[in-house]
Amino acid sequence: MKYGDDYRKIPMYSKESGKGTEFLPDVYVFVDQIVNVLFIGRPEANSFVIVDTGLYKRSEKIIEAAIERFGAHAKPSAILLTHGHVDHVGTVIDLVEKWNVPVYAAEAELPYLTGQKSYPEPDYTAEGGLVLKTSKFFPRDPIDLENHVQPLPEDGSVPFLPEFKWIPVPGHTEGQTAFFRERDRFLIAADAFVMTKQEDLYSVLTQKKIISGPPRCLTPDWVSAKEAVVKLYNLRPQYAVSGHGYPMSGHELLEGLKDLIDHWEEKALPSHGKFVDDSDHQ
Repeated sequence: MKYGDDYRKIPMYSKESGKGTEFLPDVYVFVDQIVNVLFIGRPEANSFVIVDTGLYKRSEKIIEAAIERFGAHAKPSAILLTHGHVDHVGTVIDLVEKWNVPVYAAEAELPYLTGQKSYPEPDYTAEGGLVLKTSKFFPRDPIDLENHVQPLPEDGSVPFLPEFKWIPVPGHTEGQTAFFRERDRFLIAADAFVMTKQEDLYSVLTQKKIISGPPRCLTPDWVSAKEAVVKLYNLRPQYAVSGHGYPMSGHELLEGLKDLIDHWEEKALPSHGKFVDDSDHQ
């Protein structure tokens, strides 16, 4: 296994970095610099699942968070990857080597997780703030997990999480995946939508709470991206965690999603950039 050749530390931290919060009794959200890492499982349970693995060279922080939540002998049953961008897979090899656990992702995302395909170069020319402008320096080479990553089951089930189903939400990436639990209508949204404005440096650093579209610099398919948000809204989630920003619930969540969909062109779609054309604004 190997990380991308251009992987490096990203020196960007939010005020919540290093903090863990129990969002639901079996959902622990750990903020790694600017991205959410999820631990699914009650603290008294013998097993848990990690969803996404934070940024490069941060495995010690993820392991410390697991120990804080589950105890000194903590070991996950599996790692789920919503997609393969560096801020979601940055420690996965280290964690696999430490714990010898399986990794799962959607089959459509596997080429980007096994060294076969690279993501498009970020669109740092799109409408947005300073974070977007600096995206030209973001790593984009593919990670190679070799045979340590497996496709999620075709029937929509989620290994080791029997109450969940996985949902394809392409747009931000070809094989991006969300996870949903019907019992309490809990949604793991990946970066289909995020809960802070990811292009704006102030919002990223302060984690200013707002439902926003997927990160503009790294979303090549805006038609599919909107369809993904509509699909997730139609689930009527009551609780949600996305890849970035504070978790949300209830009326705030649903109204925020509806407002994003109703005002997609103003709030999500860039007015210009290499990933948009005139047809996207019709």
